[in-house]
Amino acid sequence: MHFPGSSRAAALAFVAALLGATPSHSTFAATAEHRLANGMQVIVKPDHRAPVVVVMVWYRVGSIDEVNGTTGVAHAIEHMMFKGTRATGIGEYSRLIAAAGGRDNAFTSNDYTGYFAVLQKSRLELALRLEADRMVNLTLSPDEWAREIKVVMEERRYRTDDRPRALVYEQLMAVALAAHPHRNPVIGWMSDLRNLTVADASEFYRRWYAPNNAVLVVVGDVRPEEVVALAEKHFGGIASRPLPPRKPQDEPPQLGMKRLTVKAPAELPYVLTVFRAPVLRDPERDEEPYALEMLAAVLAGNPAARLPRNLVRVERLASAASASYDGLSRGPGFFYLSATPVPGRTADDVERGLRREMERLIAEGVTQEELDRAKAQAIAGHVYQRDSMMYQAREIGVLEMSGISHRSIDVQLERLRAVTPEQVREVARKYYVDDALTVAHLDPQPLDGRRPAPPPAGSRHGE
Repeated sequence: MHFPGSSRAAALAFVAALLGATPSHSTFAATAEHRLANGMQVIVKPDHRAPVVVVMVWYRVGSIDEVNGTTGVAHAIEHMMFKGTRATGIGEYSRLIAAAGGRDNAFTSNDYTGYFAVLQKSRLELALRLEADRMVNLTLSPDEWAREIKVVMEERRYRTDDRPRALVYEQLMAVALAAHPHRNPVIGWMSDLRNLTVADASEFYRRWYAPNNAVLVVVGDVRPEEVVALAEKHFGGIASRPLPPRKPQDEPPQLGMKRLTVKAPAELPYVLTVFRAPVLRDPERDEEPYALEMLAAVLAGNPAARLPRNLVRVERLASAASASYDGLSRGPGFFYLSATPVPGRTADDVERGLRREMERLIAEGVTQEELDRAKAQAIAGHVYQRDSMMYQAREIGVLEMSGISHRSIDVQLERLRAVTPEQVREVARKYYVDDALTVAHLDPQPLDGRRPAPPPAGSRHGE
């Protein structure tokens, strides 16, 4: 959507209009669902604007399912899924997708692992055949494992060990959570990576990679009946397997503020604060998750929001300040506040600034006009991202992996529209309390000419 010239007011008026009406989806056919006899769920969303298809296979397994001493194995398996099967050689999956004019990659999170290919619609069957093959026929070669685990360790160095803010986040989560496995990094602790074996990987793959633990999501220029027929052909013959029981993993209550300091080479200090908040479980009945999303939008959802306006432009205390809410999770939810001081100011200064903004919001509340602006931006972001087939597929998959039906997407937008200023103020008052906070400060150490290492060679996978 393009607004000519400097018509920012027109753009805001347009997105504000979204608050009063559900966007039209007449250009899209209805989403279809099917469940194979082996338990695999198939979700198809036709989008006929381009002769392209996005194929994603989601497994309901992530770092949350790892056991002590094997952190990082879920992500390592993601790497190994590109290292060949009984029918394909090492790297052949990606070569075949590229030869068909497509692209592919994968990602691992706390709660799920996903694999995707984007290609011309006529090559849909190729992607499904390859995904079905590696669901059951992965060859975990000891030699290839030994090589790839070194790539994973180098990836950890590049993405975490050499990046001070990533270190702050990792250490913060390890302190904020005492018992829940979300306290462990998805990529794994280095000591565990050094001691992971191919037997650990094989056992993890055997336990969790099964059709009854997977969701196939296809978005693009396709007919649902065509996709279902191909899914039956390639996945239907794979037998389901009993899945390990998942026991409740509730985090005990936090009994007081937690603080930590992370010392790492960096140019500037940095502050990251987190407090637990409820996640979305029932899209139609829940209220607080929507209010928390709007709280994040009011605080930092656009350049005119409170944190960038007050801390960055008015007070010139911070070079950046943000707020975010993680409300889709199989585990506990979190609300984050962060800020980077300008040169000459300290981490204590920006922490006080963040606290002041939260206390002001709790004391004075949020105006309807302010909330409407935040809603317009937030809802417009949700709607505009649907122009992307990849976003549509990821939105469906993330919801399903979180135990929420993708059919609730429009319900969620309606519930966001219904949030009131008092609800925003109330969730801030209820959850932003000293005894619930975990606060991390980055204490910058001399750089000594150090610069981040280049990305690890040998694998482009592992988002």
